[in-house]
Amino acid sequence: MSTKTYKKFENAGSGDLPDKMTVYQDCMNTFNESPVNPKRCRILISRLLRLLSNGVAFPENEATALFFSISKLFQHQNDALRQVVYLAIKELSGMSEDVLMATSSIMKDVQNGSDLVKPNAIRALTYVLDESTAFSAERLLKSAVVSKHPAISSAALCTSYNLLPISEVTIKRFANEAQEGISDLKQFPNIPYDEHSLLVGEFYPNSSYMAQYHAIGLIYQLKKNDKMAILKLASQLADSNTLKNQLAKVQVVKLIADLINRDPQLFNEFQSVLFAWLTTKHEAVQIEVAKVISTFALRNQRLVAPDSFAYVVSTLQALLTVPRVSTRFAVLRILNKIAMVAPERIALCNPELETLINDTNRNISTYAITILLKTGNASNIASLISRISRFFHDVSDDFKIIIIDAVRTLSLNFPQEWKSIVKFLMDVLKNSEGGLKFKNTVVEAIIDIVSFIPESKELILENLCDFIEDCEFNEILVRILHLLGKEGPYTSKPSLYVRHIYNRVVLENSIIRSAAVVALAKFALTKNDPTLKESIVSLLNRIANDQDDEVRDRATIALRLIESADGDNTNVATELIEPKYFYDLPSLESKLSNYLNTNDDSFKTAFDSSSVRRFTEDEVKAIELKRKQEQSLGATSESSTEAGTKKSKLNDKTENNVFGGSSVGEDEQELLNAKYAEELLAIDQFKEYGKLINSSKSVSLTETEAEFVVNGIKHIFKDYIVLQFNITNTLPDVALTNVSVSCTQEDAETSQLEELFSIAIDKLLPTEVGACYVAFQKTDNLVIEGFLNNLIFTTVDINPDTNEPYEGEEGFQDEYEIDSLYINAGDYVTGSFIGNFDTAFDELPAEEIAVFNIQENLSLQEVIDKIITNSNCLPLNNTQFAPSDSNSHVLKLFGKSVLSGSKVALLIKMIHSSKGIALKVQGKGEDATLCSDLVNGLM
Repeated sequence: MSTKTYKKFENAGSGDLPDKMTVYQDCMNTFNESPVNPKRCRILISRLLRLLSNGVAFPENEATALFFSISKLFQHQNDALRQVVYLAIKELSGMSEDVLMATSSIMKDVQNGSDLVKPNAIRALTYVLDESTAFSAERLLKSAVVSKHPAISSAALCTSYNLLPISEVTIKRFANEAQEGISDLKQFPNIPYDEHSLLVGEFYPNSSYMAQYHAIGLIYQLKKNDKMAILKLASQLADSNTLKNQLAKVQVVKLIADLINRDPQLFNEFQSVLFAWLTTKHEAVQIEVAKVISTFALRNQRLVAPDSFAYVVSTLQALLTVPRVSTRFAVLRILNKIAMVAPERIALCNPELETLINDTNRNISTYAITILLKTGNASNIASLISRISRFFHDVSDDFKIIIIDAVRTLSLNFPQEWKSIVKFLMDVLKNSEGGLKFKNTVVEAIIDIVSFIPESKELILENLCDFIEDCEFNEILVRILHLLGKEGPYTSKPSLYVRHIYNRVVLENSIIRSAAVVALAKFALTKNDPTLKESIVSLLNRIANDQDDEVRDRATIALRLIESADGDNTNVATELIEPKYFYDLPSLESKLSNYLNTNDDSFKTAFDSSSVRRFTEDEVKAIELKRKQEQSLGATSESSTEAGTKKSKLNDKTENNVFGGSSVGEDEQELLNAKYAEELLAIDQFKEYGKLINSSKSVSLTETEAEFVVNGIKHIFKDYIVLQFNITNTLPDVALTNVSVSCTQEDAETSQLEELFSIAIDKLLPTEVGACYVAFQKTDNLVIEGFLNNLIFTTVDINPDTNEPYEGEEGFQDEYEIDSLYINAGDYVTGSFIGNFDTAFDELPAEEIAVFNIQENLSLQEVIDKIITNSNCLPLNNTQFAPSDSNSHVLKLFGKSVLSGSKVALLIKMIHSSKGIALKVQGKGEDATLCSDLVNGLM
């Protein structure tokens, strides 16, 4: 190879990858030479690694040949060569066959190799061992874990961690050695002056003590299911001064977070340690502690004193001024999470946040703006919008989208300030340059304001009419035309919008013309301006001669529908042009897929859409509002700890759930409801019960650590109630047979339910989940009952190899008491949206008032969460959050009956004092019985 060719080939900065076959052939030739040229081999392996790191894959036969050739290099004793050989083995092990043949060579280096090679050799073990051979490395790994050399110890700990999924039984024996790895402060051995003396000295610390971090991670994986062991470990590490590595301290903070999320009462035990570490010199530890305390405080307000939370915020405030970009960004994420729920608590950070608006890093400036928007109140929204407008046009589309999303949240939080927000959004839409995604985000924000703030409708529609004259994106034009057709007929001057829509028919392409035809047809049926009908019919007759067949067909169909509306068949036109109901799309998709996959009669039987759940427009808006609340709160789950917390919340009892928008996403809940309906209809005993009206969310009836985990679901039919109990068997090597649930009404004498039958589970193996059912017939539409529940079963020991009972095993019958399950008025209610709550509240006829005095040690927010969960109503006007600096609050809830559709509204005034929390609940509704039961059973 010439010098010129060699240099060109080695030019990594050019972005050109080496030729795959050239590298393969060179490797095969060079690695088999005798004697071996270490330098040449290292160069070739580096080229090979570059190919592999860029996603280039070798066929299995070539990878195996390379693996064998590289393995021959073990014969050479050059340490630098051996290091790079291990890197190649790690990369090729996933592609080649028979990787076990290298095990003995690797283990030889682990046992007798130099300290320079041992860490690489130990890490390579993960890739060549399997379950049958892992035990052979146990002695070597144990010895390496307790090695005095920190690099060797860290490599062994990491390898043990990665071998857990392969051979858990072997690695579980390493607990004592890993514990020793925390307390033993390992340092690099002294190096003589003539051998790289600068590696350890004034500028190179003797050790970073990283082995402590790796040891804590391994111990946690070994003991994560043992709460007491984790508690003991965290207490020992928190109280001692052995931790020298900042990542190890961060890991301990995460352990503490896991413990206090499992048991909030443990916070007091670790509070002093957390606040002591909040002042440590390591910024990573400060940030992690601040995140843990703030997250815990937002979920358990009464367990964290306001002064303590303020101290955390002041620490974060100080960190906002440090020069490191990563630190400032991490702090802003925590502040943003707090601002989602309690914006008033971080108001003292506003001066620093305002300074960061002009930060050179646009990620930081954008985050600062979004936090300021969340911490804004009705009095300073206009000034915030003005500040954003000054630099908004200078940032990229990605940052613009983040800001628009924050403004959208602001509009939902402060609906009374919609005018300044709409002015900003329309200015951005008309005057800002940007792509489709950005423009679409602005339009969606504007549509949200139209949907949830009705008084803004006419102003926004007029501005959108001006915008579509110059809009360049077909998708956005179609979206706006649909909005005009949906909302325009119900404005005071519908004719104002017809002219703009017809302009699109004259000037735009066929896609836009098709959308405009549908919008025009909706105006023909308006009741606000009947004179429009003749004009629109005339316009549609002209459009019926359009050159595009799609436009012609839509115009013709629209004319036929308008004609039919004059006769007796008005429902057909109304259903197609102005539908009053909307299908539940996830459920519809599921049923259509099932219809396509299971149809055995060549589709002679038509698809039955009557079983698909339908929503009114108010219900659709309620679901959308819940989803948006959930999305804003979902941004708070930024770590695995929080994700674990959120998961555990799903298993809380209904009475203790915390409202976080919704514990289960609305789409997920509707899919679950569809799944429940299909499962129940598949059972012969339930086929005659009719349509499933409502299913509750899952209610946990046992602790998650119990031997049997039971969740209850309440299914409401018109004349029946079915209780479903999902049971998980967590006992190893034990099967449950004849599993059933005994339900007894708390007041059997006055009960309005008659038990019909129960359906048991024949057999429940370890880790399996099964469902029991208990059916009742109602004697009244609205039944409020409580049930005392017992789990009845027979336990049978089974052979773990066959999952079958041992011969002659008869088992023994047992009972297990589980928590009570309550059917309350909220199970007959679903959330519904209303634009003007106060007007709707005054118009409802039936009224009920109740007063409650809560003596429990609860915060206002916890009471609000409980009320929302129990009532199953939709919180309006952003009243679901109580300001932490106030002792009083007003909660507004709106819903409707799932049985009759009758509306119900709750106005709840609450005040917190030294004697507890006093509630005055004023309920109004169209159904006096439902209103009374809902109000009186709220707490």
